[in-house]
Amino acid sequence: MKTRAAVLYSLDNPKPYSHSKPLRIEELELEPPGPGEVLVEVAGAGLCHSDLSVINGTRPWPVPLVLGHEAAGIVRETGPEVTGLQPGDHVVFSFVPVCGTCPQCATGRGSLCEPGVTANRAGTLLRGTTRFRRHAGLEAQPPLKHHLGVSGFSQWTVAAQESLVKIPKDIPLETAVLFGCAVMTGVGAVVNTAKLPPGSSVAVFGMGGVGLSAIMGAKAVGAYPIIAVDLLESKLQLALRCGATHVVNGSTVDAPAAVRDLTSGGVETAIEAAGHELAIAQAYASTRRGGKAVAIGLPHPSKMLSIPAVSLIAEEKTLMGSYMGSCVPSRDIPRFLRMHRAGNLPVELLRSRDITLDQVNEGFDALDRGEVARQVIRFH
Repeated sequence: MKTRAAVLYSLDNPKPYSHSKPLRIEELELEPPGPGEVLVEVAGAGLCHSDLSVINGTRPWPVPLVLGHEAAGIVRETGPEVTGLQPGDHVVFSFVPVCGTCPQCATGRGSLCEPGVTANRAGTLLRGTTRFRRHAGLEAQPPLKHHLGVSGFSQWTVAAQESLVKIPKDIPLETAVLFGCAVMTGVGAVVNTAKLPPGSSVAVFGMGGVGLSAIMGAKAVGAYPIIAVDLLESKLQLALRCGATHVVNGSTVDAPAAVRDLTSGGVETAIEAAGHELAIAQAYASTRRGGKAVAIGLPHPSKMLSIPAVSLIAEEKTLMGSYMGSCVPSRDIPRFLRMHRAGNLPVELLRSRDITLDQVNEGFDALDRGEVARQVIRFH
């Protein structure tokens, strides 16, 4: 079958993207699903900083690539050996396919699934296949890769069943999109990685979609104070709507010092969601003795982190990483949706605007400038 999709052919593209157009909208051939695979009609896909990091070369990835890793849609066809899914089901994509049997999955750490990560790095689906093809006459070009087993910037996509989580049909798919990355990563970091207890103090660095989700998660578990840190006043105002009790503008003050002043010595937990090594160091510096810093953002692989080594021992501080919110998607996406239904996660606040697939390059310009939290490509 045919599908329109946004294809990335090179990394480290010049700005503005509205001029360089790193994402080309092309009509591709999509092969039917194989064993253990599912054809999904994509209803919506979010523009995330992790996608932007591929476009600007911060996160090197194999190209050419059908981009997009935060998406939701409707199952239209299932391949052989698929269980638990059938045509008509509504699904949210998980950007790590969880095999369920590797050593990491066996200990409840699905976000670190070893076969899933291996497939993602290769740009294939979980079983090593690729399903996007160019039209006849273009076979000599390199094969098209899948982005994190999702490739959500396409009208239709094929994914491994292990990349999909079935959700109730009464949840709007344009809202469900946000649970595939922003909510799963941000809220997951609060409840799974940091295990934030009620009444504990927290600071979140970086008010993109993931950081704002962490703010919502902190409010949902009863943290106080909840301090939002960013360089843009507009983002800080949105953070207040999402549940922050205090804000710190890092463009005008020393952010760690300001956080320490607000909390008489530092927060119990700091969460970094900016994707920058300096932000990780700032988050760590904002914690009190015995405090914990959790890094969510993804810096460039070549960047190194510098912190006072003695503080790990003398102050019994902890520095942790959190990938995909330390989530098991089949467990956590449904429970985060229930939290949303209960009114504890107002994720609609993250949706800055809806765009079409043809507006995707301009959308990444807006994301790069910090003008938006989440933009959602709507296919209908």
